Amino acid sequence: MADRTPPLGVEELRALVASGEIDTVVLAFPDMQGRLQGKRFAAPFFLDEVLEHGTEGCNYLLAVDAEMNTVDGYAMSSWERGYGDFAMRPDLSTLRRVPWHEGTALLIADLEWNDGSPVVAAPRQILRRQLDRLAEHGYTAHVGTELEFIVFKDTYEQAWDAGYQGLTPANQYNIDYSVLGTSRIEPLLRRIRNEMAGAGLTVESAKGECNPGQHEIVFRYDEALVTCDQHALYKTGTKEIAAQEGVSITFMAKYNEREGNSCHIHLSLQDADGNNAMAGDGPGGMSPVMRHFLAGQLVALRDFSLLYAPNINSYKRFQPGSFAPTAAAWGHDNRTCSLRVVGHGRSLRFENRLPGGDVNPHLAVAGLVAAGLYGIEQQLELPDACTGNAYTADYEHVPTTLREAAELWENSPVAKAAFGDEVVAHYRNMARVELDAFDSAVTDWELRRSFERM
Repeated sequence: MADRTPPLGVEELRALVASGEIDTVVLAFPDMQGRLQGKRFAAPFFLDEVLEHGTEGCNYLLAVDAEMNTVDGYAMSSWERGYGDFAMRPDLSTLRRVPWHEGTALLIADLEWNDGSPVVAAPRQILRRQLDRLAEHGYTAHVGTELEFIVFKDTYEQAWDAGYQGLTPANQYNIDYSVLGTSRIEPLLRRIRNEMAGAGLTVESAKGECNPGQHEIVFRYDEALVTCDQHALYKTGTKEIAAQEGVSITFMAKYNEREGNSCHIHLSLQDADGNNAMAGDGPGGMSPVMRHFLAGQLVALRDFSLLYAPNINSYKRFQPGSFAPTAAAWGHDNRTCSLRVVGHGRSLRFENRLPGGDVNPHLAVAGLVAAGLYGIEQQLELPDACTGNAYTADYEHVPTTLREAAELWENSPVAKAAFGDEVVAHYRNMARVELDAFDSAVTDWELRRSFERM
C-alpha cells in the first residue's frame, strides 16, 4: 500500500493529549465477524507504553461464535492450548479521532504471535496477504462498499427485550430515492455522515431504500485495506451513534421477508503509473487484465461464497426478483447478475452483488482479489455477458445455504492454493459452529407452525 497521511498524526495526538482534548485511545481489530474488538486506554498510558510495544489480547477472540462462546475445532486457540494471548500491533496509518465519543481517538491493530509471526487467520492479515500477491503483479486494488441498514425507533435494549419482534421502523413504506422519506430521520443520517467525515472518511451520499426504515450511506472508494478498515469503523460507529440517539440499526442480511440489506462491493485495479488497469480497447472498453480478473471471479464465485455470505441468514437474501443475485453470471450494468460491470475509462470497475450487510469486508475483498489473481495467473477466458434476466437464464446458482457454501469452500483447490490450509480450515470451522447452533435451535417459525396444529 502506498504511503499516505493518516487522519491523525502521532505528534498531533501527543499535543491533543497534553492539552486534555484527547483522554482515551481505542486500539481494536476486526474479528471473524468483522466486528471491532479491543481495548480502551488512558491516552497518556497509550503514548508511553502501547504506541511502541502494542498490547495483548486473548487469542480466543478469533475462535468464538457470534455470541462470544468458546467453541471447539479451532487449531489456533482452545482449552488444550490454554487460551493464551496474541499481540495487537498498532497500525499508525489508521489513527483518527472518533467524534461520536468525546475525547477519543482510535486506531486499528494487526495481530501477531509472540514471536512476531502474523496470525494468518486474522481477517486483516488474510487481506494483506492477497494484496501483497496482487502487488507482485504490479497492481493495487481500489474498493468501495455500499452498506445498507434498517433503522428502528426502538432502542437496542427495547429490541432485545422484545425478542426483536414488533419493532417500529423509522419509515412506514418504501422510500427508495425519496427525499421526503429520508428527511424523516435526516438528523440521525446527518450526524452519522458528519461524524464519519470527522473520523477521516469521505462521505459521498445518502439515500433511502426499499424496506421500511432502510437507508444507505456511501463513502468514496479508496485502497482496499483502507476501505475495509473504514467499513468496520463505520459499522461500529453507526451503531454507537444510533444508541446515543435512542434508536437501533441492523445490518443483518435479511431482517424480514422484504428486501434484505446488501453490501455491494466495487473493485478496480490501478497499475504502477496510477492508471486504471481494467480499462482498455477490448469489448466493452475492458483490458485483457480485466477480462481475466472477471473470469476468475466467475470461476471462484461459488467456492468463495462463504467469504461473501458468512452467516445462515445471509442466504435468505438470494431470491429471484429481489435485486439480490441467484446466478453466477456477469453483465454490463445488469443488476440481475452476481457480477455487474459499470463505469467506463478511468471509472471502469466491477461490482460483486453477493455480499449482504453482515459481510466481513476484509474477508470479502480478500476473496475478490484472490479470485481475480486466479483468473490472471490462469489466463482465464471471460464468457459472454448476460444481456437479459439472469434470474431465469441457465446459469449455475449461487449457494442457497451456508452448509452448501461451507462444503464448496472446504473442498476448493482454488481456496486452498490462495489462502492456505490453515485459513480454509479456520473458516470452515466457523461455518460448522454456526450450523450446529442453528440445527439445535427451536425457531419461532417452528413454534407457530407446530404448537397447536401438529
